[in-house]
Amino acid sequence: MEKPKQLAVEAPRAVLFDAYGTLFDVYSVGLLAEQLFPGQGQALSVLWRDKQIEYTRLVSVSNHGAHYQPFWELTRAALVYAIKKIVPTAQSDWLGGGFEAQAERLMNQYRHLSAFPENKAVLQALKERGIVTGILSNGDPELLGISVRSAGLEGLLDHVISVHGIRKYKTAPEAYALGEQATGLAAGHIAFVSSNSWDALAATWYGYQTLWVNRYQLPFEELGTQPTRTGSSLRDVLGFFP
Repeated sequence: MEKPKQLAVEAPRAVLFDAYGTLFDVYSVGLLAEQLFPGQGQALSVLWRDKQIEYTRLVSVSNHGAHYQPFWELTRAALVYAIKKIVPTAQSDWLGGGFEAQAERLMNQYRHLSAFPENKAVLQALKERGIVTGILSNGDPELLGISVRSAGLEGLLDHVISVHGIRKYKTAPEAYALGEQATGLAAGHIAFVSSNSWDALAATWYGYQTLWVNRYQLPFEELGTQPTRTGSSLRDVLGFFP
């Protein structure tokens, strides 16, 4: 089968990155989860992530956002759900205070997720080219600040943009519009980078040039639209710039 051709477009003037899953490894909590719940750590971390994303969508679309909660609160709610589903005794033990200590340890680990190793080099290369850089994330501002500092990315990002101010999560168009507002550029002049295929798809629909970082060799969403580019690491964003 012939590989789809990359469309020739004007080089972007800014690059915005998704944070969780793209710059920061959301599955790096799996090691601690395995220590706390032997034999169930990987399943728990995957379910935790899936439920977290499900909750962001649920509160965004239900009752015009009346049930919005900050990302940190949704993340903890998703973790509690995952523990109760994965651990056979958790539903009854939780009422008696069981598993609270484990949940708090995992939440603290989430504040300090491992950063992907190429992050700094890629951001430095973009800065050397004079490209505006930033994060556009579902994370609330405090959590993003901790994650950026923990990863040593301060000084390499011109913008750290949270959806918290509009109380709507991606994939709401208003969330992607924050990138235009922060940079003063139209979406077509901005590259948006995400390892989440649903995020890359929605950003493409919004009008961004997009890079889907397919770290795990997964199929893209089957909804008739492809990202501008597909790569396997953040380094592939440099392909936008001849």
